[in-house]
Amino acid sequence: MIHISGHVQDFGYLLGLEADTKGIKFYSQNLTQLFPIDEAVFGKTLEQKQEVFEPLLSSPVLSSLDIAGMTDTDVLLDKFEVAGAHYHLTIYRYNGVVYLEMEPIIEFFKQRSFVSKKYERIHNAVDSAGIWRELLSSVSEAIDYDRVMIYRFLEDGSGKVIAEKIKEGVESFMHLHYPESDIPRQARELYLKKRKRIFSDVYSEPVPIISKDPEPIDLTYSSVRAMSPVHGQYLKNTGVASSFSTSIIINNKLWGMVTCQNLEPKHIDLVNRIRAEVFTVIAANAYTSYKSAQMLSDSIELENKIGSLKSRLMAGDSLEDSLFSNIDEMRRYPDADGLAVIVHDHIRTSGEVPSDRDILQIVKYARENPLKNFYSTNDFSDSEQGNLGNLENAAGVMFGFTDDKRNELLIWFRKEIDTQILWAGNPSKQMETVVKDGIEQMVISPRKSFATYIQDIKGKSRPWKNKDVFAAKKVVATILETTYSQFRRVQELNRELKNLNEELDSFSYTISHDLGTPLTVMKLNAQLLEKSHGTNPDVKKRVTSILDEIMGMELMMRGVLDLSRAKSAQIAVEEVETRSLIEKICYDVKLTLNCPETEITVHECPTVMADKIMLIQVFLNIIGNAVKYSSKTDKPRVLINGKVVDDTVVYTVQDNGIGIAEEDQEHMFRIFHRMSNSKGFHGNGVGLSIVYRIMSRLGGFITFDSVENEGTSFHLTFLKPPGKA
Repeated sequence: MIHISGHVQDFGYLLGLEADTKGIKFYSQNLTQLFPIDEAVFGKTLEQKQEVFEPLLSSPVLSSLDIAGMTDTDVLLDKFEVAGAHYHLTIYRYNGVVYLEMEPIIEFFKQRSFVSKKYERIHNAVDSAGIWRELLSSVSEAIDYDRVMIYRFLEDGSGKVIAEKIKEGVESFMHLHYPESDIPRQARELYLKKRKRIFSDVYSEPVPIISKDPEPIDLTYSSVRAMSPVHGQYLKNTGVASSFSTSIIINNKLWGMVTCQNLEPKHIDLVNRIRAEVFTVIAANAYTSYKSAQMLSDSIELENKIGSLKSRLMAGDSLEDSLFSNIDEMRRYPDADGLAVIVHDHIRTSGEVPSDRDILQIVKYARENPLKNFYSTNDFSDSEQGNLGNLENAAGVMFGFTDDKRNELLIWFRKEIDTQILWAGNPSKQMETVVKDGIEQMVISPRKSFATYIQDIKGKSRPWKNKDVFAAKKVVATILETTYSQFRRVQELNRELKNLNEELDSFSYTISHDLGTPLTVMKLNAQLLEKSHGTNPDVKKRVTSILDEIMGMELMMRGVLDLSRAKSAQIAVEEVETRSLIEKICYDVKLTLNCPETEITVHECPTVMADKIMLIQVFLNIIGNAVKYSSKTDKPRVLINGKVVDDTVVYTVQDNGIGIAEEDQEHMFRIFHRMSNSKGFHGNGVGLSIVYRIMSRLGGFITFDSVENEGTSFHLTFLKPPGKA
C-alpha cells in the first residue's frame, strides 16, 4: 500500500495529533532535529509541552486552530522559525488525525512573477496545444526541472507524452507511450486524491515514523510521504534523481499529469509546488472550456446538416428511396471511409466498403446481438468484438438500427491503418524473484531499459471519436423521426443522445465540482496571506491580484452554471406583468454597476407569456449590458419600449454605447464570445448565450441591430397572452 509507507522523505518533518484529545500520536524520527523530544511526548498536547514546541506554537494559524471545526477538505498554511531557520507549516485533518507537516523554506514568493499573468497566458491560448505549451512554460519557470511533460492517460490505461519542455542536452520523451503497469490503478486512485507529489532525491534514505500505536499511518494526503522502493528504482532506471508531478483532473477523472524530472537531486519549495498545482488546475479548466466550445460548435454545425437531411428524407417517396438517395451525405457526417444502408436484404453502399458477402456477415452479427442497437469499434476482428476475422475495409465498424424489427440498419466503415506505437522501453511486464519473510515471491520489477521500443499495430482503424458517434446517432435518430411509426425506438435513442449531449455541459460540471474546492483553498490562503502580511505593500498588491483573478473565475463559474440551468430547468409559462419587474431591474443594475448618471427611460410595457424567473434573467442580462456598455459615453442613455405585433410582444432595449463591430455580429450568441471592442468592461461572454437559450425555450427569439460607436438595440420577441389586444 503506497499510502501507508510508514516513512517520510528526509526534506520534511511530520507530527500527528489525535483530533479528539489533541494528544501527540506519532512523529517522524527526524523531528528531533527541530525539537528535543522522545516517545515520552505521546499523548501529550503541544501546550503541555510548550517549552519544547514554543516555536511551533508561535504560529497564529496553529494557535487559533479549531480542530473540532476542521473538515477533511481544509488545508491551512503558515510558517514558523526555529534557531534562525524558517519553515513552512501545513495543517490538515484526515480520518480523525490532525497532520502537521514541516519543511524548510528555500524560496520566497516575491521572487516569482504574478500568478495572474500566467493565468492570462494559459486562459488566452487558442487551442489545446497552446494550453499545454503555456502550462509547461509556467510550471517550468516555477520549478526549474530539466524535463517537464504533459502525460495523458489513454482509454486502455496506458499513457503517452503529448507535450514536453526540456533543457539543452536532455533526452526527449515526446510521443513515447508507457504501459498501464507503470502507473497502476492504486497509484492513479491516489493521484486523484492527492494532486501534487514530489520525490526530491531518489537516493536519499526515507525517515521512519515513530508511533505510539501499531496500526499503519495513512499518508494519502501527505506532501512529505516517502515513495515506494519500486517507484524509486523506476526513477533510477530512467536516469533521473528527482521527480515532481501534479494531476490533471477533468470531469472529476484523472485525465493526465504534469510530470517533471531532474537529472540531479533537487527540492522544490512548497510555494512553488502550490503554484504549479494552481497552473495545472487553470489549464485543466481552460482545456475543458476549449473542448466544450469545440463540441458546441460541432453540434451546431451538425444540427444544421441534420435539419437539411431530415427535409430530404421526408421528401422521398419511401424510406428506402430516401436512404439510398442520401447515402453519400450520411457517410460523411461521422467521417467514415464507407457506409452501407441495409433495408431488409437490399444493400446500397457509398465509399470504400467490404464485399456484399462480408457486409451480410456483419448484418447477421448485428441482428443476433439483442443488446447492441448501436455499436462502434475500431478493432472489429478482435475476439471480443465481431470475431469475424480481418474483413477488407472493415477494421472499424459502427452500426445503428433504424427500426424495432432490425430490418433496417446503417453500417459505417473505416479501413485498417498500419501504424506504430513508440514505447519507453519494452512494455511487457518484467518479473523478478524476491525473498520476503523467508518466502520467495514473484513481483513486478521496474524496467531497466527505457530505450525506444517500436510496436507495429495491425488490424485496427482510426478510433471513432465522440463526435463521430454523436453524428451517427443523430443520423439514426433523424431516420427514426421521419418514419413516424418508431416512437418507442426514438425515445430510446433520444435517451442515448441526451447522455452524449450532457458532455456539452462538461465545462460547468468541471468548474462546479473540480475547480470549486481548489478555488476555495486558494481564496482562503490568499486571504490569510493578506491578513498576516497586510502591512507589506508588495505582498498586499500581489495577493489582491490573486483575489481579483479568483473572483473573476467565480463569476465565470456562476455564468456557465446559469447557462446550463437555462437549458435544463423546468419552466412554467404564464402571463407576466413586466413594468414593475423592469423598473426594479433598472434600479438594481444602476446600483450594481455604479452608474447613477445613466438615464433609463421606460415606455410601454405590455404583458408577455413567459416563465417569470427566466424573464427576469433575460431582462437583467440585456438591460445590464445596455447600461454597462454605454457607461463611458458622455451622456449614457437607455430606452426600453414594448409593443404588440400581431401575436407577439416585441421589447426593444436601445443604448448609445460602444456598439458592436460588424465582424463580431455573427458570433454574438456564441458562448464565451466577447466583442473586440469590449476591453475595459468586465464580462465573460456567457450572458447573451443564456438569453438566446431562454428565449428559444419560451417560444420566442432575440435579434439586434448595432453600429459601432453609436449604440445597439436588442429586440426580444415573446408570445402575446391570449385575448390581449
